[in-house]
Amino acid sequence: MSPPERIVSLAPAATATCRELGIADCLVGITTHCRSEIEHDPVVLGGWLNPDLDELERLDPDLVCTSDGLQADVRDAIRDRGMRVHHMDAERLPAVIDGFAALGDVVGRGVEGERLAARCRERLDRVRERATDAPTVYCEEWADPPMAAGNWVPELVAAAGGHHPFVDPGERSRAVTREEVEAADPDHVVLHLCGHGTQVDPSAFTDRDWAVDATVHVVDDALLNQPSPNLIDGAERLAELF
Repeated sequence: MSPPERIVSLAPAATATCRELGIADCLVGITTHCRSEIEHDPVVLGGWLNPDLDELERLDPDLVCTSDGLQADVRDAIRDRGMRVHHMDAERLPAVIDGFAALGDVVGRGVEGERLAARCRERLDRVRERATDAPTVYCEEWADPPMAAGNWVPELVAAAGGHHPFVDPGERSRAVTREEVEAADPDHVVLHLCGHGTQVDPSAFTDRDWAVDATVHVVDDALLNQPSPNLIDGAERLAELF
């Protein structure tokens, strides 16, 4: 099968990975959440959970990229329309990185995909080598209700030298109570609220008057929430903060 020339990415993680694989110019459609990942201006098809499938079909893509179990219905609806879909649904950090090589194979950039995965592993190893302390960290992915980050985030925290006791690696993010966070007595609070980038005020946490004596950081959600090469930037950022 020849490499796709017209790609639609319906997930920011896939868009960022396409960028790193050097095929961003092949993207003819994206979601509203993907704009920061590329420089040119493809057709915007809506949000990642509610893309305009009729407009998608009119774009006549060779490949559509989706990501995460939350997009399973979108993936299935696209396949029902006869379009080719590559779906990424990694829950742990090693699987995320393996996914870069897998996407590279699908788009005819197998060598580039393997190199990208190798670079990411090497960078993570360097982060781990530099880590010295073992602070307790509370990473918040959503504020209403407060949700502790799951999936690969606990592994990113561990790579940066910290401990995230709220969610086991690979488990979905979950709501937490004030009592749970206070009992864990975190040294650091990391706010990376979905869809907010860096536009979060630390007061979103400090104004709760929780009995938590921690340094509060705001980190771009694209560095922690999306299973893309940006996660390695996220691990490096966490290491700096800790």
